[in-house]
This record gives sequence, structure tokens and C-alpha cells, in this order.
Amino acid sequence: MTPTVLSRRRGLRALGAALLAAALLVGVAACSIVGGSSSVPTSTAKPPSGTEGAVNFDKGYLQAGTGDKRVDVWVDPMCPFCGQFEKTNGATIASAVSDGSITLRIHPLTFLDPNSNGTGYSTRAVAALTCVGVNDPDRMVEYFQALFKDQPEEGSSGLTDEELAKRATDLGIADIAGCLAKSGPYQAWAQRNTARALSGPVDVEGSTLKKIEQTPTVLVNGKQFSGDITKANEFKTFLAAH
Repeated sequence: MTPTVLSRRRGLRALGAALLAAALLVGVAACSIVGGSSSVPTSTAKPPSGTEGAVNFDKGYLQAGTGDKRVDVWVDPMCPFCGQFEKTNGATIASAVSDGSITLRIHPLTFLDPNSNGTGYSTRAVAALTCVGVNDPDRMVEYFQALFKDQPEEGSSGLTDEELAKRATDLGIADIAGCLAKSGPYQAWAQRNTARALSGPVDVEGSTLKKIEQTPTVLVNGKQFSGDITKANEFKTFLAAH
């Protein structure tokens, strides 16, 4: 085999490796809505209705801010890419809530429950967030951010209820331990929201999604963000433009 042929083959192999790496990067940009096989508890309580504090039980989200611009975020507390999005863009979103630029609507999902060794971590974390949203609504965004600080790894057992409550008290938020102890209705609400998001359609002002297929899914005034979740400038530009 001539040196020229060898060089071409090596070049093709290198190109193939590069294309594969690029495909993998695209493929892991979000957590796909695919459940695992582990057994997880399911709440049989009746989900709440109406609006209480920051929580709109009927529409399936927690709300912060009063701005004309709407930002909708679908997340699972155990999704590592949700954690990456929060790490990169959370401060931008929180600042826009504080200065009145946006209304933030967090749609918490629990599809990664099977990936927490049977503890149902995603459901319990959403219940904890809901407890804060009901009992200390002005601090809900802070607690949401705290859930992604030192985020439990996918495949771990996640935080215990005691640790979830401590993340609130560490911030000076109202104690949610008692709320978590009787959070069956909030857990049922979280699981119902997840089922609806997976089956679709999902209607928000300005857009209708067939269903939620991955987290994070982020919409600004109904327009879906498809940029790089690890590049803060891309989301800042998108947020400003819509």
C-alpha cells in the first residue's frame, strides 16, 4: 500500500472520529425522556388544584416574576444537563426575575425517578420545591437553584428528605420538613405533570409542543431555545431577541 493511500485512509478515519464525536456531543445536549427499569414509588394521593403561593397546580408550573416576557423551563432535578443549564444561565434568569424583565415558569418533571435506586428522588425533589413554592414563594427561585448546587448524580440515590429540607433551612427558607412528611399530593401532582408532558400536546402562549422530549426544554415567549446550554452568551442573546 502506497504512502498516499495510507495517508488518505488515516485522514478518513480521523474525519470519521471527528464526526462521531460531534454527533455524540449533539446527542448528549439534554436528558432524553426515557425511563429506567428500577422500581420507584408512585403516589396515590389526589393532586391539589388551584393556585397557592408560587404554584399553579392546574397548569403545572411554579411561577416567579411579573415581567411581560415569559420564560418556560422544563427540568428534572436529577438531569445533569438541567444542572449544566442552571449553572450557566441560572444567574441570568434569576436576575431577569428580580428586575421585572421576565415571568419565569418552572415546569418540574420526574421522569428520571427510575434512575435513583428506587428512592424516587426526582419526585421528592419536586415535592420539596413545591413546599417552598407554597410556604415561602418569594424564595422559590433560590431553592430551585440550591437543588442544582452539588447536584446528585444520575444513578445515585439522590438527597434524603432530611437533606432536601436542610437545603431550605441553610438558605433561611421556612422549614419544609413537616411539609415533606405529608407531601403525597405534591408528589402526585409532579407525576401527573410528567405524564401529561410526555403524552402531550403541551400548550404555552405562542407555541404548542407535540410533547416534551428532553430536559432542559426552554421557551422564551413561546420560542424554543436550541443553542448551546454551556454558552451563556447564546442564551443571553436569545433571551434578548424574543
